[in-house]
Amino acid sequence: MSMESFISLYNQARAYLLVIFVQFGYSVMSILAKLALNLGMKPHVLVAYRMAVASILFTPFALVLERNSRPKMTWWMFAKIALLSFFEPVLDQNLFYAGMKITTPTFVLAMCNILPAMTFVMACIFKLEKVDMRRLHFQAKVVGTLVTIGGAMLLPLAHGPLINLPWTKRNFCRGQSAHSVHIQDLIKGAVMVIFGCLSWSSFIILQAMILESYPAKLSLAALMCIMGTVESTILAFAVERANTAVWSVYFDIRLLAAVYGGILSGLAYYIFGLLVKERGPVFMSASNPLSLVMVAILGSFIFKEKFYLGL
Repeated sequence: MSMESFISLYNQARAYLLVIFVQFGYSVMSILAKLALNLGMKPHVLVAYRMAVASILFTPFALVLERNSRPKMTWWMFAKIALLSFFEPVLDQNLFYAGMKITTPTFVLAMCNILPAMTFVMACIFKLEKVDMRRLHFQAKVVGTLVTIGGAMLLPLAHGPLINLPWTKRNFCRGQSAHSVHIQDLIKGAVMVIFGCLSWSSFIILQAMILESYPAKLSLAALMCIMGTVESTILAFAVERANTAVWSVYFDIRLLAAVYGGILSGLAYYIFGLLVKERGPVFMSASNPLSLVMVAILGSFIFKEKFYLGL
């Protein structure tokens, strides 16, 4: 294969490679977050530390690399970025981790499969997705949206036959199967994740709109991290104002989760900006089911989660 052919192939596959990279990163983060939450770390504290790490690491790159291409900041743009950061990480991540704390990573990621459907509907509403019911391609998207929403509604209540795997006999990490969680916790966790996905979809749509007038993707990612740090810290202090011990830093999986999450957030926000600009908001959200497969496999080994056939 010639160098020109290789470069052409890479350019065609680049978006898919970036998507796989991000989803694998999120899969590992889900496992680390569950381990940290099992050790008593509060979800809002994890989010605040995660965004603080992202801000420290990525702001210098944005200041240097885009110093000549960054658009002028206006109060209106600042307000939109503040709202963007409120959707993600503040609302989305706090709801995501709160739901994970009372359920399992696999269950949460399965519920997140509703994300592409939500994003598709919102993209149609805001005219970021072309609507043409005469085309088979669009009809398939509509049917897929309805099936996804129906599946998300059934998931907390559905039970399938157990698939016995030899490495899921004993649980050494204090994890739990979704079917061993109380039904009330499953429903409560499902509601949290659904609202988290709604917030995440709003983030994707708003990011696509902001990039039209603020195309500095790295600077936007850094600003999101900074605003996310401020907003997440305010929320965490408001919730835990009488318990300062939750801010203690331990050199264990909790610190690793915060540092790894910060690195991932900065990279993911930048990649989201690239892909949303190139492929549109629905493309990015459509890759979300990849992380479910990865987390299910990792969770079966680390948390000894059991597999069930179907829902």
